[in-house]
Amino acid sequence: MKVEMVQQAASVLSDVPDEVHEEIITLIGAVAGDRETQASDLAAAFGDWCWLVYTRHGDVIEVLDVGCAR
Repeated sequence: MKVEMVQQAASVLSDVPDEVHEEIITLIGAVAGDRETQASDLAAAFGDWCWLVYTRHGDVIEVLDVGCAR
């Protein structure tokens, strides 16, 4: 599975604290590992404090937004 990230999401990811960064990376890993869900439109994944918005195009996940409530 290939993961692509728009620049805005990548910028947010680089600016968050380490523990939040880890949670976002875990969410991306969970989405990438989920081969059953097909989300060609917008989809979202939520952790304890963080979220990400993404689309899936075949074997490519495009992360459009990430955020954190901390």
